[in-house]
Amino acid sequence: MSQIKIYGLKATLAQFREKISYALHSALVDALAYPADKKFQRFIALDSEDFIYPTDRTDQYLIIELSMFEGRSTLAKKKLIELIFHNIETSCGIAPHSVEITIFETPKENWGIRGQHALDLALNYTVAV
Repeated sequence: MSQIKIYGLKATLAQFREKISYALHSALVDALAYPADKKFQRFIALDSEDFIYPTDRTDQYLIIELSMFEGRSTLAKKKLIELIFHNIETSCGIAPHSVEITIFETPKENWGIRGQHALDLALNYTVAV
């Protein structure tokens, strides 16, 4: 399971929403062998007065937070982060310096999905990659 929150200025997200969505999902599929049909993304568009960031970042600055089951290897998470930077720069022209990524991992026991406790779910993908 992986849920993604993408924070950015309203204008940036309006301009690049579809490309960012594809860039993130492609990275998940490639790095984590994540199912192509599982996409959970929330775009949080902010006014400039509500999004304060360092002056060495551009107006295209993004904060990306991924919440997922724990269990992926350090190598897989490193590949995921590298692919996100690469995909966003390639598809949107947003420099990696203006993108920050945080992965939050929690045990399956802390999730409830589709009316079930996550420990009782039969997943169609492997978490331990």
